[in-house]
Amino acid sequence: MLTVLPVDGIPEISAGDDLARLVGDAVDGVLQDGDILAVTSKVVSKAEGRSIPAVDREDAITAETVREVASRRHPGGVTRIVENRLGLVLAAAGVDASNTPEGTVLLLPEDPDASARSLCAALRSRFGLDLGVVITDTLGRPWRQGQTDAAIGAAGVRVVDDLRGSLDAHGRRLDVTMAAVADEIAAAADLVKGKASGVPVAIVRGLGRLVTGLDAEGARALVRPPEQDMFRRGSDEAWEEGFQAGLRAAAEGTPSAGA
Repeated sequence: MLTVLPVDGIPEISAGDDLARLVGDAVDGVLQDGDILAVTSKVVSKAEGRSIPAVDREDAITAETVREVASRRHPGGVTRIVENRLGLVLAAAGVDASNTPEGTVLLLPEDPDASARSLCAALRSRFGLDLGVVITDTLGRPWRQGQTDAAIGAAGVRVVDDLRGSLDAHGRRLDVTMAAVADEIAAAADLVKGKASGVPVAIVRGLGRLVTGLDAEGARALVRPPEQDMFRRGSDEAWEEGFQAGLRAAAEGTPSAGA
C-alpha cells in the first residue's frame, strides 16, 4: 500500500543551516526502512545560500539559461521558457519568488543530485535505514494546463522503472514503457506538501522496491537527450525558423527542406 505522509516541524531554513539535521529531527521516530523522502528544492536552495536580491532576477535568468526554447510577451513583461544548465526546460530557468522572503528570489540548487546524495547519506547514517531522497520542483508541461511537481534531484532511489521486455496483463510484450517513477513520487508528495502550507518534506512509503544504492543514477537521467527531443523549439519559434530557412533557400535558388 502506498502512503504519503506530510512532515511537520521543519523551521524556516536559512543559508548555512544543517538541512540533514533539521529534516532528521522532524522525522525521528517516524521513518521506516524503504521510505522515500520528497524534499522541495526551496529548502535545499535556502540552506545552500542560493538566494539573491529580486532586482537581479532577470540577470539571473539569463545567467542560468543555456538555450531559449520560447518566449511570449504579456502585460506584465515577458515569459521565457528556457533550458537551464541542469538540462531542465522550464519557465524563467527555475528562478522563483514564491516561498522566499520579500525582496529575494531563489535559484535552483547548483547540483540537485549531489544535494540529494548528501542528504540521503546523512539520513541513512543517522537512522541505519535504507532510504531514498527525491528533490522536487514545480514544472509546467507541454500540452497540459497547470503545473505539477517533478524530480530534479534524486539519490538512493531508481528514477525510472524500466518495463521494456516485460509483459502486460494480456501477455503482450512492452517495448517502450519506462515509468518515470521519481516524477510520480514528486507529484504524489505534492498532494500533501502543497504550495503554501509550509510543509517542505513528505514521506512516501510503500515503494521500498525502488530504493537502491547511493551510486544509482540521479534525476539528471530523466532529461531527454537532444537527439531524441522532437520538440526543442516553441511552436511559433519553430515556424519562424522554418519560414526564414525557406526564404534563404529561395534567395539562393535552392529547394528548401520541405520542397
